[in-house]
Amino acid sequence: MSNAVGEAQGINVYRESDLHAGLKLAYARPGDRIEAPVGGYVADILRDGLCIEVQTGSFGALRAKLAALLETHRVLLVYPVATLKWVAVYDAAGETLLRRRRSPRRGQPLELFAELVYLGELLAHPRLSYEVALVEMEEVRRDDGRGSWRRKGVSIDQRRLLRLVSTQRFVGPEGLAEVLLPELAEPFTNRQLAACLGVGRRLAGKITYSLRQAGRLHTAGRAGRELLFARATGAHE
Repeated sequence: MSNAVGEAQGINVYRESDLHAGLKLAYARPGDRIEAPVGGYVADILRDGLCIEVQTGSFGALRAKLAALLETHRVLLVYPVATLKWVAVYDAAGETLLRRRRSPRRGQPLELFAELVYLGELLAHPRLSYEVALVEMEEVRRDDGRGSWRRKGVSIDQRRLLRLVSTQRFVGPEGLAEVLLPELAEPFTNRQLAACLGVGRRLAGKITYSLRQAGRLHTAGRAGRELLFARATGAHE
């Protein structure tokens, strides 16, 4: 990022997490404008009419900003998913490493849809695309007695990017619909979609909700208590 230009200072940079900063560094190219003012907001990266936004938290907090950016620019929303995560626990002062382990959980790109449900009608916008950044990361914790009882008082201090492993991009509403595999017969239920994709029914429900908002699915009746869905061929229902 040696030739990328950083423009904004102060609160936007000061509050930035290590994971967010690491991903922004990984995505930046020479000539990019970093922290560039656009439509009353500050874009993470501005590149030839494309705003690249890295979001490590809830998409709900980003709706107003995305709507403003999309008025004048294409937007690529980058979302990190940990395909490999290390958990490092330090003492209360954060100075001495007590233990470090590898988490057994491995994330997958479809986890993007758990956040897409918060974007509503923006999912139908043709200038909005998405990229899942599959990463190796480290979650830094402190044994300070302030954390959840589930973690026995250990609090989460920070998340750090160790390595960008690979990426998967979904270009516009049509790109999101590519998760519907050809072998999935229509109409289908959330249960059938979950079995086809190898995910839980809760996530399957978020996928069908998001694709309806994107105009790529419509309801096609019921099978008992379950809704039936079919691929859309025209406009948003």
